[in-house]
Amino acid sequence: MARTKSSRRWLDRQFSDPYVKRAQQEGYRSRAAYKLLELQDKDRLLSPGMRVVDLGAAPGSWSQIAARLVGGRGQVFAVDLLAMDPLPGVQSLTGDFREPEVLAQLREQLGDAPVDLVLSDMSPNISGTAAVDQPRTAYLVELALELARETLKPGGALVVKTFQGEGFDQMLRGLRADFAVVANRKPQASRPASRELYLVAKGFRPK
Repeated sequence: MARTKSSRRWLDRQFSDPYVKRAQQEGYRSRAAYKLLELQDKDRLLSPGMRVVDLGAAPGSWSQIAARLVGGRGQVFAVDLLAMDPLPGVQSLTGDFREPEVLAQLREQLGDAPVDLVLSDMSPNISGTAAVDQPRTAYLVELALELARETLKPGGALVVKTFQGEGFDQMLRGLRADFAVVANRKPQASRPASRELYLVAKGFRPK
């Protein structure tokens, strides 16, 4: 079957992408690893002994990094629609985080102990139409924030992927109501043409 022009462009971009090549050489499951590594360098999110939730985890590069940095005393809980190959030190859950049954399973895994950090690299299927994509993105951010409010310990942190556009300021206000500090980050590994950025919220203040 002949490849479409868009699939050829995607393949060309993948083969020429330096972060794809680095990920292959350094044993990371995807180029997204370098986004979290840069956030870690700037914001010192992960440290030994932490309990971490990784939403939208597959194929698992963020969980790889989190498990390495929290060490044997820490715990990483990964959730994604797609099944993820096992990783040492990571408890993975396959299912749609938007579904109550999946959320209930995650709560059961977490138990009563609070978590230190919620990571969300979740993204909707991008249609290219801002009027459709932005509300979907905002919904995922809100779900991650709701989980953070429920599970984070005081002083904990949340990282969420979002996109510049309508509703962004409202997302920012929502995070600032619950966290002492909120910063915008656009890692170098984010493709220049992409509108994606990450909101890093630290110093959780339970209501």
